[in-house]
Amino acid sequence: MISTIKLNPDEIRSLYWAKKYTVAEIANKLDISFWQLYNFMHKYNISCRKHSEANYVANKTKPKFNLKTHLSIADEKLKIAGIMLYWAEGTFVGNTVDFTNSNPEMVKIYIKFLREVCGVKEERLRVYLYAYPHHNIEELKAYWQSITKIPLSRFTQPYIRKGNKNLSGRKLLHGLVHIRYNDKQLIGVIKNWIDEYNVLWAGS
Repeated sequence: MISTIKLNPDEIRSLYWAKKYTVAEIANKLDISFWQLYNFMHKYNISCRKHSEANYVANKTKPKFNLKTHLSIADEKLKIAGIMLYWAEGTFVGNTVDFTNSNPEMVKIYIKFLREVCGVKEERLRVYLYAYPHHNIEELKAYWQSITKIPLSRFTQPYIRKGNKNLSGRKLLHGLVHIRYNDKQLIGVIKNWIDEYNVLWAGS
C-alpha cells in the first residue's frame, strides 16, 4: 500500500474539484484504498461534495450541465432564489426541468440560476408559450426572447387557449412561459437541494 505521505494535496484537490473525479476514481487512479485517500483528504482539509452534488458527479458519464461548485456570496443568494422559484413553480414529473411563470423578472432570475449556478448547456434550453387567441404570437415570442435571450429557433409550438379570450389583457398580458430543460439528472439535483433546505429550515 502506498503511503499517504507521497500524495500531493494540490493534485488530489484538482482531481476532485476541478476534474470532477470521485474519491473512488482517484483512489483507483493512484492505486490506494478508498479509506486511505478519504483520511488523507480529511487531514489536508479537502472538503467533500454535498450529497446532491456527489450524486451528479457519480452519474457524469454524459453530463448535460456543469454545476458551479465554488460559489460566491452572490452565487449562494442566486442559488437560493432559483431553488425557491422552482419549488414554487416547477414540476418534478417526467424527465424535463420545467419552470412556469408570467413574471418577467422571476423568469430572468430563474434563467440566471440555470446558467450561472447549474451550468446548463444553452443549446438544450427551450421555451414553450401559453397564449390566448387575442395575443399576437410573433410579438409574444419577440417579447420573451428579449427576456430570456434564448433564440427563437428554440421556441416550441405555442399553446393557444380556446374559450376565455381574456380580451382585457389585464391577466397574463404577455401570456405564460415555460422554461424547459430536458435532463432528469438536473431535476434530481434541484430536488435534493430543496430537500436540504427543507431539512435546514422546516426542521429547525
